Amino acid sequence: MGVPFKDLVHSEEISIKDLAGKKIAVDAHNTLYQFVSTIRQYDGSPLADSKGRITSHLSGLFYRTTKIMSDGVKPCFVFDGKPPVFKNNTVSTRRNAREKAREEYEQALKVEDYETARSKSMQMARLTPEMIEESKKLLKFIGVPVIQAPCEGEAQASHMCRNGDVFACVSQDYDSLLFKSPVLVRNLNITGKRKIPYRNAYVNISPEMIVLKKELERLGLSQEQLIMLAILVGTDYNPKGIFGIGPKTAYKRVKELKTFNKIFAGIEWSFDVSPKEIFDLFMNHPVTDDYSLKWEEPDDKALIKLLCSEHEFGEDRVVNALKRVRDFNKSKSQTGLDKFF
Repeated sequence: MGVPFKDLVHSEEISIKDLAGKKIAVDAHNTLYQFVSTIRQYDGSPLADSKGRITSHLSGLFYRTTKIMSDGVKPCFVFDGKPPVFKNNTVSTRRNAREKAREEYEQALKVEDYETARSKSMQMARLTPEMIEESKKLLKFIGVPVIQAPCEGEAQASHMCRNGDVFACVSQDYDSLLFKSPVLVRNLNITGKRKIPYRNAYVNISPEMIVLKKELERLGLSQEQLIMLAILVGTDYNPKGIFGIGPKTAYKRVKELKTFNKIFAGIEWSFDVSPKEIFDLFMNHPVTDDYSLKWEEPDDKALIKLLCSEHEFGEDRVVNALKRVRDFNKSKSQTGLDKFF
């Protein structure tokens, strides 16, 4: 879900080549949701093997990760830990929304309205513990670092970015900015043409970068005020925020009133968690320094067994993707030798 900052925050369009040679921390759950939501057939059904096991997440994760690696990017993936207690209501709301979408999906299939069916199926997407564990296994076979966050993955990725261990956080959500990530990259995993729902039109989607310091200066806000603004419009811990307050109204209120007590004075608050508790969670989120960023060569045999033998991926395509990664690594090593001599 994330905080609705699209109309407030400015971004700079970039290409994958701009990230070549850089380490990035990917919000794993956010990325896997993207894949399992969007990699679907015409009627909305996800990719699956002959045993009915969903493979959309594995397909997206493998091919997209090897693609950016062959372009010189060094990704690590950060997985969520135990969610904050505050998030229980959000999880429940999402579960109810999925059930409603399922009913509408089944109705659309009955009348052969495949466009609606596909749209509703995307809203039904969920990750099971088995899918998450298999994704971790796949990444380790590719040779990519897997980091387990104690709580929210975005907070951990932001911490790693602040430490200077990675160049940027990668997520579709803007929450990384609330967790104080210096740089956020969006659209890295969904580049290309995307159809606009219910219209015979397409839009080009390119990676974009947001630099936190630059945006705070442009908006004339402190980090603390950005978080207060987000709480007004809604976060994962108070979905949809305060009735009648959108990003522009919230921005105006924060600019005029400035301090926490004044900003939230007179606000009709209907959530179990207080605004101060949410604020403190963003400012002091549980993170760890117990992680290692070490990239290895892909384990071809293990990958072919997992993807091709177990889940019936086409072996030629898997081998070609791995070859591109190896070719890049080889060219990089050769460049290093040339410089030495």
